[in-house]
Amino acid sequence: MFFINRLTVLLLLLGCFACYGLAQTPEIVASGIQLNKLMDVGDGNVRLVLNPANHQLYMLHSDQGLSLINLEDGSRKTVAVNAEIGGQGTGLTFDTQGVAYVVLNATIDETFNMGIIRRGIPRDDGRFTWETVAKTDAYPRSNTPFNHNYNSIVVSSDGNWLYVNAGSRTDHGEIQSYEGKFPDLREIPLTTKIMRIPSNGKDLTLPNDEAALIQAGYIYAWGVRNAFDMAYAPNGDLFATDNGPDADYPEELNWIREGHHYGFPWQFGNRDNLQQFPDYDSKNDKLQQPDFTAVKEGYYQNDPSFPAPPTDFTVPVANLGPDAAIYRGADGSELNAAELGEKLYTFTPHRSPLGLVFVSGEAMPAKWQSTENSYSAFVLSWGAAGGTLSDRGMDVLHMQLTKTEDNYEAVTTQIAKNFKNPIDAVLIDNKLYVLEWGSEGAIWELSFEE
Repeated sequence: MFFINRLTVLLLLLGCFACYGLAQTPEIVASGIQLNKLMDVGDGNVRLVLNPANHQLYMLHSDQGLSLINLEDGSRKTVAVNAEIGGQGTGLTFDTQGVAYVVLNATIDETFNMGIIRRGIPRDDGRFTWETVAKTDAYPRSNTPFNHNYNSIVVSSDGNWLYVNAGSRTDHGEIQSYEGKFPDLREIPLTTKIMRIPSNGKDLTLPNDEAALIQAGYIYAWGVRNAFDMAYAPNGDLFATDNGPDADYPEELNWIREGHHYGFPWQFGNRDNLQQFPDYDSKNDKLQQPDFTAVKEGYYQNDPSFPAPPTDFTVPVANLGPDAAIYRGADGSELNAAELGEKLYTFTPHRSPLGLVFVSGEAMPAKWQSTENSYSAFVLSWGAAGGTLSDRGMDVLHMQLTKTEDNYEAVTTQIAKNFKNPIDAVLIDNKLYVLEWGSEGAIWELSFEE
């Protein structure tokens, strides 16, 4: 049977229980920005996306489907319920013609998942006619909160391809057999990748077979854990946020390139996953914190069969600070990479970065604009689930990314804080719209002024 509910959606979004429902009010911490609550939207909203064809804003809700947001009066109108779309969506994008693409997940008999991409062809009445672009073979889930499934999706600049995140089924590459149903199983061909699918495809099947996926051209990049949001820089480079594991390893922002491997599960940021080494002793691992699920369940353990790394890895964007640059030292101490003159690859552990948008055009004030060689971006933080690090996230960061010889580095500055599990963002002219997920969720408007 197919089964999915809102709790399942939350877990597959970020693979963790986060600081949901905290009583707090957002505030601006940088000059030249005004904050306004646009509208209350309640919980369960997962995506906020601008349709470039009609310049209107759409919101995807896990239970209520797709709705059109009126920015002038704060109203919303349902344009597709879940029954039309085909289920509860986790990813949403539009092409330049206004065609919608939604990512879904179907849980089958509790032990299998199927990733599904559906296409919504716009109609004159403002609704959509839906058809299936592609679906995966049913593949084994784990009996954990770490089934990240399929979620983020973007359309290539030429409109020919869809890039889709295929998240992990484990926390950090450990064996997850689902109570013995899948002996010795870790990750599989249909997980931990950025998939590339032709946008004009219809009823395609992605097999759970690495060689077949490669031959069909479906694999674009390897080694992501949960690239929950993707976005293009003004020069066309594709970037993705990536959520780290249930230990104090960095979260990531990656420049996604064809054929590159981003390290999961052997590397987080530029730090090795210690469990891959034969002498690993979890009792001496200072990156563990006792309140995290993977630690409490004993998923960090001596693991002599951990596979060897398959290739060299591409490191994430380097964070130069001043913000979101906290990390845990090997001795367990909290350190600030920016204050030490170090680079962190990329963010403080457990911030759960998402809601990535880049600035293009000239609508923003000059100090917030991208330039020919330096790109201005904003990224949200869902917020830390536990642990003891002082940086808890739940904020908006500004990043100024500059290209190096073979990657990017970024100056990262907090501009607003105290959101309630912010999950997605859209930039329209000089206004950034931030969507919150929780029970008191709202859409907030950040206006950038001179």
